[in-house]
Amino acid sequence: MLVPVFSLKLNHRINPRMVTVGKYDGIHPCLTAATQAGKVFIHNPHIRSQPVVANHSLQGGLDSDTYLLNINQKVSCLTAGILNPTLGYDTLLVGTQTNLLAYDVHNNSDVFYKEVSDGANAVVLGQLGDIPSPLAIIGGNCTLQGFDQEGNDVFWTVTGDNVRSLAVCDFDGDGKKELLAGSEDFDIRVFKDDEIIAEMSETEVITALCHMHGSRFGYALANGTVGMYDRATRYWRIKSKNHAMSIHAFDLNSDGVCELITGWSNGKIDARSDRTGEVIFKDNFSSSVAGIVEEDYRMDGQMQLICCSTEGEVRGYLPASWEMKGNLMDTNAEQDLIRELSQRKQNLLLELRNYEENSKVALGALGGEGGGKMGIIPVNTQLQTCLSVNMGTNSQKPHVELSISTFNDTIIRAVLIFAEGIFNGESHVVHPSAHKLSGQIRVPIIPPKDVPVDLHIKAFVGYRNSIQFHVFELTRQLPRFSMYALCTPGIVSDPPSYVTFTISDRVQRVVMWVNQNFLLPKYIECPNTPLEVCFMSLRDDGQLNMKMNINGEVTIQTEDIDLAGEIIQSLASFLAVEDLQVEADFPGYFEKLRQILVQVDSYHSMHQMLTAAMADHSNQVRNLLIRAEDARLMGDMTNMKKEYMELYDLNRDLINGYKIRCNNYTELLNCLQAVNRAIQRAGRLRVGKPKTQVISACRDAIKNNNINALFKIMRAGSASS
Repeated sequence: MLVPVFSLKLNHRINPRMVTVGKYDGIHPCLTAATQAGKVFIHNPHIRSQPVVANHSLQGGLDSDTYLLNINQKVSCLTAGILNPTLGYDTLLVGTQTNLLAYDVHNNSDVFYKEVSDGANAVVLGQLGDIPSPLAIIGGNCTLQGFDQEGNDVFWTVTGDNVRSLAVCDFDGDGKKELLAGSEDFDIRVFKDDEIIAEMSETEVITALCHMHGSRFGYALANGTVGMYDRATRYWRIKSKNHAMSIHAFDLNSDGVCELITGWSNGKIDARSDRTGEVIFKDNFSSSVAGIVEEDYRMDGQMQLICCSTEGEVRGYLPASWEMKGNLMDTNAEQDLIRELSQRKQNLLLELRNYEENSKVALGALGGEGGGKMGIIPVNTQLQTCLSVNMGTNSQKPHVELSISTFNDTIIRAVLIFAEGIFNGESHVVHPSAHKLSGQIRVPIIPPKDVPVDLHIKAFVGYRNSIQFHVFELTRQLPRFSMYALCTPGIVSDPPSYVTFTISDRVQRVVMWVNQNFLLPKYIECPNTPLEVCFMSLRDDGQLNMKMNINGEVTIQTEDIDLAGEIIQSLASFLAVEDLQVEADFPGYFEKLRQILVQVDSYHSMHQMLTAAMADHSNQVRNLLIRAEDARLMGDMTNMKKEYMELYDLNRDLINGYKIRCNNYTELLNCLQAVNRAIQRAGRLRVGKPKTQVISACRDAIKNNNINALFKIMRAGSASS
């Protein structure tokens, strides 16, 4: 049985997902975590003497081996590692919603302190691509930003939504590290330098990512799912009713391959095989797990897996010895396994008994003894599925309709559909009432996003008087743009917004792409004339027109800039286009963006004015307090009461001003998020190098407050065009 080799009880409550370990003097490992009081504690059991305090920020804690770093803001992310390789020791990185602090713990000094307007929700430290020095990379309000050892902003790009998790790994096997970013729009994006090379859609917010080995990485979602990817292929996943608070890669059974270690909100720790997801070890804390790290914390030459709970309990585990032969489960876990196998045996016996009863019924029917159709269906029974567009009725919204039917007098008793990101949850069950039973079931489907989805269908087929049913299993793919119905061109006026570009492929290839990615009544034949197709969105009745002439010039007309970007990315992937420059114009969207930029300037001015007023009020508070205390000491109660009444009124004004400042800051963040999303949308209208150039040029235009150049870049791809 694998037991902790050391256990600690620290007198601090630890924030979830904010635990790290660093060698701040290059020798002694220190456990570091953020507390709920806006502080970071550093636990160093190897040096018990108090450090020389050169800065008021670092203070001795309640224990002789624990020190506190006052951040005076809510800590939002935390990590430690080598930021400057020439120093030979780790740097502590602390992120808040407004700043990033790189701190030299050993010398008790700031390495750099940077204001980050988009906040820091996640942080990772490591090499990235061809950039020679390690980077402190933070994910914030739709942005990714990387700082070098001097605090220079050497990496910046945008992503689809607020970033919640980051990791670096060699995703494509070229020997260089790529950046993995999980965001609130349920996507894991892989950045090679500042270009997206892969996207994986999940069913919830990605709360944690960790590199396993090679191109394999683990992930955790907000709904309790943990799993494993190898490049863009998911190996396995499991779902729990609890939330995964932290994941880490560690070879716990000493087989040379890291297992995925997961800490859960109910205090459970488990280790799962990276190949199958099978649990090989588990343990329990009395409170939620806060973080999992690894280090030679006892400094005896052996790495330990260090697990921390939110209550400050710390346990360290050594990898199993070879004598254990990978059997890390304790006695209780083995008993659980025996119970599970016993339950499986009972299920198999029940299934066998059902088969025996079916055989008796079948023999009775053949012998004319009236057994009837209890569970036997004709051998030629087949299940047919059909996907079509339903324009809806007065009581039903337009949707995609999945029709499931049989060809004989059997009925479909129930249908179970498993699909990611479509239903409220991941599965949908249709169970008609007894008087509505028939050989056909229609299931309405409304995909919220334009992504291809596999529908895994299980249908229970039998007769009306059946007590047992045959289960048919099949899979249908829902096309990426299934929520767009083909319509006749020219019925309504063309949308004024458009993108246009030129490709070298033939019209036939584009027609093939349309047939594969849209849900059509029948395949479109390749026209001898230029291609023109028109669709209507089932979500908002918006128009989508696509045209291509014999010279390869493609025009896409739609008011939805996101849809235009999705179509361009999908088409470029199908045609294997590496670089694509696009001209675009979305007058309505650009006008809204212009108004948002004006609001950003207004909020910035208001923020500065409120900050100045707060500083002025703070000085007045100090003066009033001194005068009131002077009056009290001199026995002048009248003036003392007067000064304290003024102080009371001023304090009330300060509180009101703070509330206004908070609201102003929230609105400013929302506007900045909209601006960052606009840059990301402008980038997704291009492919390859033009995409990277547009994102970089847009950021420079915003830095220089050149709004006209920004819109020119979004339209033409560059300011000089």
